[in-house]
Amino acid sequence: MSNVPTDLRYTKSHEWIRDDGDGTATVGITDHAQDALGDLVFVELPAIGQRLGVNDACAVVESVKAASDIYAPVAGEVIAVNGSLESQPELINSDAYGEGWMFQLRLDTDADLQALLDADGYTQALAEQD
Repeated sequence: MSNVPTDLRYTKSHEWIRDDGDGTATVGITDHAQDALGDLVFVELPAIGQRLGVNDACAVVESVKAASDIYAPVAGEVIAVNGSLESQPELINSDAYGEGWMFQLRLDTDADLQALLDADGYTQALAEQD
């Protein structure tokens, strides 16, 4: 079973988001997603200052198996990206919820967070996909 931390919110498309508590949030892909993709070899991140709407395609991860779009779980402005991923995309494989974070957003509204899945909801969604 995939690692599903209880302090995060999730999308059915396998992004996670951590409320940083100051009107910002950190986004990445789940342990399940990185495991399904396999060894990541390239990551394309959004531009700092880019405005994102809910479910906007905003990043790309490529593995030896496939390329996959990453979608914004909430609306907001990109305020930081994890530059380490340019030279070390495998950080997502080794630490999806820590060093493998992808970007940070200044949230348009906290309400978007509440619309996302909690850990139990995401675990249930995973079970339904199998």
